[in-house]
Amino acid sequence: MKNFRQQQHRPKKNTLVIGREAVIDAMKSGKQLERIYLQSTVHGTVIDEIRQLAEKNLVPINKVPVEKLNGFNVSNHEGCIAVISKIQYQNLQDIISFIVEQGEVPLFLILDGITDIRNIGAIARSAFCFGVNGIIIPDKGVGALNEDAILTSAGALEKIPVCRVNSLMKTVDELHLNGIKVFASEMTATKKVFELDLSEPCAIVMGGEEHGVYQPLLKICDEQFQIPMLTDFDSLNVSVATGIILYEVMKQRVLPAKV
Repeated sequence: MKNFRQQQHRPKKNTLVIGREAVIDAMKSGKQLERIYLQSTVHGTVIDEIRQLAEKNLVPINKVPVEKLNGFNVSNHEGCIAVISKIQYQNLQDIISFIVEQGEVPLFLILDGITDIRNIGAIARSAFCFGVNGIIIPDKGVGALNEDAILTSAGALEKIPVCRVNSLMKTVDELHLNGIKVFASEMTATKKVFELDLSEPCAIVMGGEEHGVYQPLLKICDEQFQIPMLTDFDSLNVSVATGIILYEVMKQRVLPAKV
């Protein structure tokens, strides 16, 4: 399988925050971090503070062996290295308010458990092309929006607003409070994607490569839908499926106005 995996590049040294106090200072000063790599064997009050600040700032922590940290090729890391985010994460409510003020119909994309950065990059590219107002990701269980993801997206990840949240369940509630319906892609659903009214304010949930949409999240969505296929093949790649769905949204919203 090794030959089929995309080679991921080591982050550049100028994108790293090295050492425990440096990581704490970065979070306290408001610097946006993509991820913190914490040696799995380290403990103590400083480590506890790092964890608390990371939780407050929605920064994922990866517990890793010291060999992983040594692989960054830096000295004196003290069992803690953070990667500075290339994405400027934004507040969801601020984006919704701005869209409404502009007189636009909100369209969001929620990524639940998608870990392959190639898929994330391709999804972002389609999202930007088809007019998605923002991509919503959880702070845990999603692939890093790193340089490789940005490269795969052809730069779209730097152009489209991205919101990182600590609970997709609470986010669905927030969307509902703003009058935005939430539709989940689910291959066993009976409703077809073209049977939805996608001209109304909505968010589309796309599930992870292996397990799909988290079941409790699926249950609180307004509708579940599927993309019909002519064969009984397993399923579409998630990035391909997203492109098809977003084209249907554009077809319902934009094309009728041009007829």
